[in-house]
Amino acid sequence: MNARSRWRLAANTTAILVAVVTAFPIFWMVLSAVKPKGEVQSLDPRPWTAHPTLESFRQVLSVDGFGRYFLNSLVIALSVVVLSALVVFLAAVAVTRFRFRFRTTIMVMFLIAQMIPVEALTIPLFFMFRDAGRVAPGIGLNTLASLILVQLAFSLPFGIWMMRGFVAAVPVSIEEAAQIDGASRTRILWRILLPLVAPGLAATSVFSFIAAWNDFVFAKTFIISATENQTLPSALLVFFKPDENDWGGIMAASTLMTVPVLIFFIAVQRKLVSGLAGAVKD
Repeated sequence: MNARSRWRLAANTTAILVAVVTAFPIFWMVLSAVKPKGEVQSLDPRPWTAHPTLESFRQVLSVDGFGRYFLNSLVIALSVVVLSALVVFLAAVAVTRFRFRFRTTIMVMFLIAQMIPVEALTIPLFFMFRDAGRVAPGIGLNTLASLILVQLAFSLPFGIWMMRGFVAAVPVSIEEAAQIDGASRTRILWRILLPLVAPGLAATSVFSFIAAWNDFVFAKTFIISATENQTLPSALLVFFKPDENDWGGIMAASTLMTVPVLIFFIAVQRKLVSGLAGAVKD
């Protein structure tokens, strides 16, 4: 075996190990969801079950309001994806194609915003939405709009930084050629530039969707009394008991929560792979 074959073998072995380690928590989650209650909380857990059951899933689906919580999370996540994709694309074009004062300062501020812990902003945002709700009740506390706005605010800096590289990678000569052919600025933006950076938007959309879908801190902080506006992560608390947690229910609910993320990932997988490859090239 020559040196190149040894390096290839080592790389493949490392990739397989990483894949196994990454997939193991998902395997254990699904396995625990289909195990009978006696096996889930056994002190001698086994990586298989001889008596799979859907009882935990039936228990989760029977929770009052589970469908409503599921819909709330879906509305928030999809709204954040659509709005962030639009704003991220336009902002990335602005900071890449146009020169204006404080452009570098604004980009640095975007980067610094990513370094601030979410917990440090929870209290100021709580009071901000409380006061905003007195003026415009539709965006105050206990509303889905407050969760959409705060998730949008957190997804934009990272998305703009990521999309900036994709927009910069598109040669300006393509836009200049379109202008010579008589295309307007709007047509160039939506019919030429947008399709070329679509893989980048797919990549940023996945991160936005996952962040909004899994949010617990803001949902628990901003939704105080309107239980009909709770989201799925908050609904998981039903299965945490003071004396003994219902791990079968927790794992079944977590498995159901993973399904929309998996579907979204599969839907954008092709563009996501090319988008990440483009990011690596940049």
